[in-house]
Amino acid sequence: MNEATPPNRCRIVLIAPPLASAEHICAAFEGGDVASLILPENGMDDAAFQAFAEKIVPIAQVAGIAVVIAGDSRIAGRVHADGIHVEAGTEELAETIERLQSKMMVGAGGAKTRDDALELGETRPDYIFFGRFGYDTKPEPHSRNLSLGQWWAEMIQIPCIVMAGSDLASVVAVAATGAEFVALSSAVYGEGLEPAAAVARANALLDEAAPRFED
Repeated sequence: MNEATPPNRCRIVLIAPPLASAEHICAAFEGGDVASLILPENGMDDAAFQAFAEKIVPIAQVAGIAVVIAGDSRIAGRVHADGIHVEAGTEELAETIERLQSKMMVGAGGAKTRDDALELGETRPDYIFFGRFGYDTKPEPHSRNLSLGQWWAEMIQIPCIVMAGSDLASVVAVAATGAEFVALSSAVYGEGLEPAAAVARANALLDEAAPRFED
């Protein structure tokens, strides 16, 4: 459950992994502050993905967690999600923003270089995501994502999310970049882990080590 006043430091964004049940995804919400949850389709067909999202969205929103649907604006609208995550070229991203930004947040992913990020940033998305879903397989964050996140946080006002690694301790390295958000997936939902306890531990690490933002 989220705190009444969000912490003034890097916050957690959860990424739902493949094959996880809705109950397992939602279990993490009891671990403390979570800013948002991104739901990729993870190989599900439209009907299955919509049904999956319909179970999660109201529970997350009651907990104060924004839900972002990856890739499908129709399903995002049907399940009353808070946003959509787009990994596409600047033209498609710009069209999506023009069409939907008055209704929901629109975030951008897929940038692998500074030039990629700047092109996406010109469309003014609500956030930019550095990393790839499902690639948090090593304990530490990818060095490229850390580098891009630090550069972006220093230069650009649009918030960024940086993918952490499979080790919860990696949230500290992400927070040190100045990124507003750290994305966690396998470090919370990996086999044998208790999602709520993992989120609680991640928040404790961020409380202890994350730089505070200026008011």
